[in-house]
Amino acid sequence: MLETSGQTSLIAAAVVLVGLITLGFFVREGIVTSSLYNQAVKLYQEKDYQSAEATLQNVLSRHPSNDIARLLLGESLMQLGKLDDATSQFNHLISRSPKNADAHLRLGTALMKQEKLEGAIAAFTTAKDLFLKQKNPQKAEQIEQLLQQLNNNRV
Repeated sequence: MLETSGQTSLIAAAVVLVGLITLGFFVREGIVTSSLYNQAVKLYQEKDYQSAEATLQNVLSRHPSNDIARLLLGESLMQLGKLDDATSQFNHLISRSPKNADAHLRLGTALMKQEKLEGAIAAFTTAKDLFLKQKNPQKAEQIEQLLQQLNNNRV
């Protein structure tokens, strides 16, 4: 009976050790990702879009579901003139989070810069509707004015 108790204690100690190592890994990974994210935000705010792009790519490789990082990556890509890549990031974000009004707004902006007016109008309309549902009438009104300008320019 004592041998079984000793084996059980050894197994329990091994399980606890593996659990602690796993926990340590995830804590470290979280700290590193958070630090990278903060660095990326700082680079973006400083308008160092090239460095922000690289850092945000690193953040997303570690945490692909970080919607704000993806939004900032799309913005950085737009600032760098990489409109196709920016559009791709915004579309990816929308597929993950279809009610993200900011993603639709930025997609509309990227499409407008690419002179894809039909797509831009659709994205802006969705953004406007989402902002209204989110009780943000100021943003919705700004988008409505932009939509009116786009529609006037199309004629």
